[in-house]
Amino acid sequence: MSGGSGSVAIAGGEGPIRAFLSGNTDFVFIGSVKNVLTHSIMGKPEIKTPEDLKGKKIGVGRIGGNSHYFTVYGMRQKGLDPSRDANLIQTGGAPETFQALASGAVDAASITTPQDTRAAFLGYNYVIDGRELKPAYIAVGFVTLRSVIAKRPKVISQFMHVMAESFKLMVTDRELAYKIMAKRINLTDRKVFDAAYSAELKVLEPKFEIKAGAIQATLDEIGRTDPRAAKVSPQQLIDRRYLEEMEKDGTFERLGLK
Repeated sequence: MSGGSGSVAIAGGEGPIRAFLSGNTDFVFIGSVKNVLTHSIMGKPEIKTPEDLKGKKIGVGRIGGNSHYFTVYGMRQKGLDPSRDANLIQTGGAPETFQALASGAVDAASITTPQDTRAAFLGYNYVIDGRELKPAYIAVGFVTLRSVIAKRPKVISQFMHVMAESFKLMVTDRELAYKIMAKRINLTDRKVFDAAYSAELKVLEPKFEIKAGAIQATLDEIGRTDPRAAKVSPQQLIDRRYLEEMEKDGTFERLGLK
């Protein structure tokens, strides 16, 4: 995005925060749909406990992405060393990571809704259960550049208003949400979708609130290996002008988002 290829990104928190720490302070969060990670590490039937992950191959999507972040966090929470106790494998997007698990290419995988539910229905185990850990983290954030806001403030405003409209559709039209998910990730089991959909709604931010604690938690985790993180506060990474705008112009109220 900093190269001019896009004006806004929908992304997890780690990438933009690491870019900021590396000196690209143009990055800024303008909203968040989800301030908690709900990934889980799902394992083969014979893998039942975190200790069973030792020496195993774990699919993590993309190094630096949400799945990888949760794997590192979750393993540390369970007393494991992610760099020594397991082999973390890049497996691509969520559908590809699920397929890597289902095909046996990896022994376990860090996946989120609805893929974790899908795996559970097939007999895979919640080895490290993100539904219990729920680490604070900008899981789905709206990220842009301060320079873009300065040059094209109305465009960013329009984007945020469209996202609010889209969010309204997603949470009120279950059938539409199912059709989209079925098409995007080839999900045809309605029981899996319904269970995942109901669980995910509970952790979403209807008014796109950015939780400073979610950014701070990420800074703390990054700070284990990067001392620069200790010198940055969450407020340096947040611009709430569009959230305030939608509150004042009645967008959230009109859409029934509370």
